[in-house]
Amino acid sequence: MAIDLKKIKTYSLRKRKSKVILKDFAGLGNKNSSFLNFYNSLPDILAVRNLKYVVNAIIAARKKKKPVIFMMGAHVIKCGLNPVIIDLLKRNVVTCLAFNGAGIIHDFELSYCGRTSEDVAEALRTGSFGMSKETADFLNHAVSDGWRSGLGIGEAVGKRMAQTKLPFKRYSLLYNAFKLKVPVTVHVALGTDIIHQHHSCDGKAIGECSLRDFHKLSEIVMGLDNGGVLVNIGSAVMLPEVFLKALNLARNLKRRISDFTVANFDMVYQYRSCQNVVNRPPHGPKSKGCYIIGHHEIMLPLLCQAIIEGIK
Repeated sequence: MAIDLKKIKTYSLRKRKSKVILKDFAGLGNKNSSFLNFYNSLPDILAVRNLKYVVNAIIAARKKKKPVIFMMGAHVIKCGLNPVIIDLLKRNVVTCLAFNGAGIIHDFELSYCGRTSEDVAEALRTGSFGMSKETADFLNHAVSDGWRSGLGIGEAVGKRMAQTKLPFKRYSLLYNAFKLKVPVTVHVALGTDIIHQHHSCDGKAIGECSLRDFHKLSEIVMGLDNGGVLVNIGSAVMLPEVFLKALNLARNLKRRISDFTVANFDMVYQYRSCQNVVNRPPHGPKSKGCYIIGHHEIMLPLLCQAIIEGIK
């Protein structure tokens, strides 16, 4: 017996809920258009909607004096983005920076000689990869001095930069953060960074100073409750794992940390950062996690300029 299609139930298209609406479509630009006009012309759909949500959350956090934490892999530095991050520090937008161990290496090398990032494959063949004397001596001694002074790695390196004549330190994230009294935390796994190969490396100093920075980050994470923002940019494993434990420790001590925004910016989808930054941490009706894919050298200037336009 054939089915009777005359009996099917239909509805009016006008009454149906639809996810794509003409008012959300892209607008047209023109030759003399401003950035704000370009930004407003982007389609309010999918990734753009998430980007605008993050921008608005950061602007709102700044108004409420809530933390805005930028966790960054070293590739952000190698993409030439220090100036735009420093600009956000100076505008009191970003209130904390968190790095992995490679971050301080590339940041120092830029401040020392205006260049960084060696050819790893070529240097590895001769065993010369990461064997630059100045990088190891400066950073390892800074950490050892910081250990004796009760500092974390971020503050120890920033302080040493402030005390040293470095021709390009105006481009340094750690120096500018130290000068502006913005906390910087550095999270290290022993054996992952080139400076760990040198005789000047003190594992005990690195371990304890990195633990101090973990405690500092956990304290700052407590302030995310009710309006704070955390953005992870380009760290696939280390910083997402650190954040997850810092948040857990903060909640264990404070209990309630909810209604905040988290976002992950990366060039490709990464499982760990998706789970530990975007999916697992948000809690509460005003919490949201966003994952935005795109090259750092494009997405970060776009994000930062949108924030600047919003706080004007």
